[in-house]
Amino acid sequence: MSDLADVRWVVLINHEEQFGLHPADAQMPAGWREAGFDGTEGECIAYVDRHWTDMRPLSLRLTMDASAAERTTPGDRAANGGDSYGR
Repeated sequence: MSDLADVRWVVLINHEEQFGLHPADAQMPAGWREAGFDGTEGECIAYVDRHWTDMRPLSLRLTMDASAAERTTPGDRAANGGDSYGR
C-alpha cells in the first residue's frame, strides 16, 4: 500500500456542480472536469469546504428556484414593489 501523504490531489467538479477529490496523477473519471485547484488532501478539502456551499445538485437548485418563482402570486410581486400584473 502506498503512502497517501505524498499524493497530490486535484479538485474535480461535475455537470451538477458537485465537487470531488481525485489523485492528480490518475486518469480523470468520465463526467468530471478540473475545478482549478490541486494540492494536498487537506488543502483540497479546505478548497471544497469554501466553494461548495450548497450541497444540492444544480438541477435540483434550478427546479426549486423555478417552483418558487411559479408560486409567487401577483399580490406578492405588488407587495415587493411590482404591480399586480407582475411588472
